[in-house]
Amino acid sequence: MEQMLNVSSNPHVRDKMTTSRIMQLVVIALLPTTLFGIWNFGLHALLVVLVSVASSVIFEWLYDHFMHKPNTITDYSAVVTGLLLGLNMPPQIPLWMPVLGSAFAIIIVKQLFGGLGQNFMNPALAGRCFLMISFAGKMTDFSVGENYGGVVDTITGATPLAALKAQGFAEGSVPVKNLFLGNIQGTIGETSAIAILIGAVILLAFKVIDLKVPLTYIGSFAVFIILYMLFSGMGFDVNYLFSHLFGGGLMLGAWFMATDYVTTPITPNGQLVYGCILGIITAIFRLFGGSAEGVSYAIIFCNLLVPIIERLTRPTAFGKGGKKA
Repeated sequence: MEQMLNVSSNPHVRDKMTTSRIMQLVVIALLPTTLFGIWNFGLHALLVVLVSVASSVIFEWLYDHFMHKPNTITDYSAVVTGLLLGLNMPPQIPLWMPVLGSAFAIIIVKQLFGGLGQNFMNPALAGRCFLMISFAGKMTDFSVGENYGGVVDTITGATPLAALKAQGFAEGSVPVKNLFLGNIQGTIGETSAIAILIGAVILLAFKVIDLKVPLTYIGSFAVFIILYMLFSGMGFDVNYLFSHLFGGGLMLGAWFMATDYVTTPITPNGQLVYGCILGIITAIFRLFGGSAEGVSYAIIFCNLLVPIIERLTRPTAFGKGGKKA
């Protein structure tokens, strides 16, 4: 008896890990740092995150509706964009600013370039950089006027990285232990390194990301900081190194934004190159730039380099490039 075979077009390999499932896992992985940020900074931080997520979803729905495109809010990519944008906001920022940032991220950076999979840079970071350029004062105001969980009014003012850049390192000037635990100034989602690392473990456990980009990013950044300490005459100081590793948005950027599928090279060697360039540029921005932070601009800049990196690291096709006998 003849067996009927179904012939279909490629690809023939199927995976249960759908886009919506990946995005849901990213949201779950971001919950530790989100919950800690809300506990740390209070009710207004919760409102910032909720407004950012809600406005991102609404803008995606509106764009799909008026452009007569299939509704894409069910893939949860807009939720991830809104959540990352909210976590990159100062805790006391006016609520209209996350709405404006979401509109830029979803409509300008994501949808006008073709939607999910076609954006040329990370939408959440693009929204943050847009707000940073437009409203630098409000986006760099991290002061809190009362006790929000672990943050008390005695630490109002500059972030640890800003103080480090302005005053130089002195023993005890930057509480490294607080940098790791999260009792410091900063954006809602960047203060607690341990909460971010818990989320990173979740992503690794479910194989949403691998270690190439985060480790090369953090490793090359650490090497640059060490070389800077040695050649500047400062001498090696582990507290200074940890202050840069755990301060600011390095951990959040390395594990949750530099690993974005769309804006990261697909070639294995390209991912290593991408991570190294990220670390070097972030260190240059931090040490020699006008701002104490540099993660957002470094990732955005390297997103633009991805096509070049992929072209230079593309493996040779089978049967081509070999020497003739």
